[in-house]
Amino acid sequence: MKKRIFLFALFLPSLALAQTPAKPAAAKDGAPITVNGVQIPRSRMDAVVRQQVERGAQDSEQLRTQVREALINNELLVQDANRSGMAKKPEVLQQIDLARQEVIANAVVAEYVRAHPISDADIQKEYDRAKASTGDKEYRARHILVATEEDAKSVLADLKKGVKFEEIASKRSLDEGTKARGGDLDWNVPSNFDKAFADAMVKLEKGKMTEAPVRSRFGYHIILLEDVRQVNFPALAQVKTQIQQRLTGQRVDALIRELRAKAKIE
Repeated sequence: MKKRIFLFALFLPSLALAQTPAKPAAAKDGAPITVNGVQIPRSRMDAVVRQQVERGAQDSEQLRTQVREALINNELLVQDANRSGMAKKPEVLQQIDLARQEVIANAVVAEYVRAHPISDADIQKEYDRAKASTGDKEYRARHILVATEEDAKSVLADLKKGVKFEEIASKRSLDEGTKARGGDLDWNVPSNFDKAFADAMVKLEKGKMTEAPVRSRFGYHIILLEDVRQVNFPALAQVKTQIQQRLTGQRVDALIRELRAKAKIE
């Protein structure tokens, strides 16, 4: 079954395809569409086709026929709304105003992005920064987080008596995200952790744990290093698009912050 296109929702992120009637209205190629004397310009259909192509559709005669029929249906609905007074209802006018604001805001952002493109040099710089901060090794560790140094020393004493690390973590750790897994932090690069935690972790030998409590902004940790391996960092070509999108988002965020800083918001 073919999907439907609802052109009155063009400002939404997704747009379904219209089902072509069994007998579509006849049209001359390139000619505008006229519905009850109201002309729908060819440029409008071209704009909708471009939107559909940007969303993955193939520009074809079938697509153009579907878009044309949807435009006709839309115009008929709008004309009916004008006759019935629906088009002037406050809730409808409010939605029109919201749609207008969204279209204008998106146009401003698109123009800003066009005028401030992300260069290959920008992408390379961000890639190099991410690679440097990641490092060449990643670590698999467990930890037990407690509130005080006294608690941490108590944990160390139990561990030295032979109580299993996982058992203490599941009972006493304050880290709700890892205690059910015996304190397992999975594979991570040091930059993902608090600096004090990371500095202590990377100094450990495999299978060893910290001999003294490690204090971070979260509390006191006992850390057990289980394994170390080389990082399989992706090639630039694999992540170029993601980096470009992230940098673009950062620039748009900066624009918004600048506008807000200049604005009087009450």
